[in-house]
Amino acid sequence: MILFNGSTAARIRTFGATVILVMAVSAGAAGAASASTAEFVRGLWPEAQARGVSRQAFEASFAGYNPIPQVMELTKSQPEFTQTVKQYLDKRVTDAQAQKGRAMRQEWAQTLGGAESRYGVQAEIVLAIWGMETNFGGFMGGKNTIYALATLAQNGYRAAFFRDELLNALRIVSDGHVRPENMVGSWAGAMGHTQFMPSSFMRYAVDYNGDGRKDIWNSVPDALGSTANYLKSFGWRPGETWGYEVRLPAGFDVQAAQRLGKATLEQWRQLGVARVNGRAFPRPTDVGRLYMPAGATGPAFLLLPNFDVIKRYNNSDSYALAVGHLADRILGSGSFATPWPAGDYALTKAQRAELQTLLNRAGFSVGTADGVIGPKTRAAVVSYQQARGLSADGYVSGLLLERLKR
Repeated sequence: MILFNGSTAARIRTFGATVILVMAVSAGAAGAASASTAEFVRGLWPEAQARGVSRQAFEASFAGYNPIPQVMELTKSQPEFTQTVKQYLDKRVTDAQAQKGRAMRQEWAQTLGGAESRYGVQAEIVLAIWGMETNFGGFMGGKNTIYALATLAQNGYRAAFFRDELLNALRIVSDGHVRPENMVGSWAGAMGHTQFMPSSFMRYAVDYNGDGRKDIWNSVPDALGSTANYLKSFGWRPGETWGYEVRLPAGFDVQAAQRLGKATLEQWRQLGVARVNGRAFPRPTDVGRLYMPAGATGPAFLLLPNFDVIKRYNNSDSYALAVGHLADRILGSGSFATPWPAGDYALTKAQRAELQTLLNRAGFSVGTADGVIGPKTRAAVVSYQQARGLSADGYVSGLLLERLKR
């Protein structure tokens, strides 16, 4: 979902939540709330008018508007992210999703082929984003976007950001791309088949089918073309992949690799890093970084520039890896060659604090056990691993906590 182009993006999406809100509101309070809503809408009009929004579109967009209590509840109830990368992938990249992606590739072959020719983005990547965002259009959020954004802005939740998104949404309606009642999306305002925020729509949405409207809600060609245009705009490299699963040689110095950061694939090859399928890297001068989402004992990847372009959609390594892997699965590839560590689990904040406490007790100082994993904690983990003859990857995990408990 295109939100902030930052790490907040991945945390601000919640679909299918059920919130039961019991309210006892007096008649006087209800009147005050109505007055406040009316005042908010009146105060918004001068800004909307300055943005080129017509009065007709403005009134149509706010017809019947009242703040949505569930939207504000969802801002307070976002769960702590406690999934390993494997768990994240297992829920999103399945045989069924890959099969559905292949069916969609066949159904929309002409659109996808044309978009690839025009924007240079491989069809499978666009399909994978579509699948990740809304299950290929199966669920686009269901909230009235104008009402949801107005609720957030009126209640002061990231008020400047959501007020701006609301004004962009009003302009989209005014420009005739969609009727306000058909502008649906997530509670945070991400819209349509591939979940554009209104500001991203204004910059990157395209009228791919040429009917005069950029309709990412009802026109699959417009949604897929817009997604390809978005990726192109952030520097997608045509004909190149997102990365490679690789094998690390015995005794590989993880710390040295982390200090190296980005290097050419030829430099990585000279360090003994090789593709799991045994083939050579097709472009040795490409620059990549090493990514070990489960530490040194799990799958490892060299990530290429296109991986970072995917992250402009959602600034999460887990998300971008899922998109890349689903795209590969749509192409017919199998699961990753290297197994994930058995029994691993993600740590809650309380468990991270427990891990820090145990490291302190063992003589590997992390300072205050606050549950925040920073450089000092990772350095303590590396020292612990070196002292115990383990691979010094600095990876904080459930398996490490269990070892410390012994």
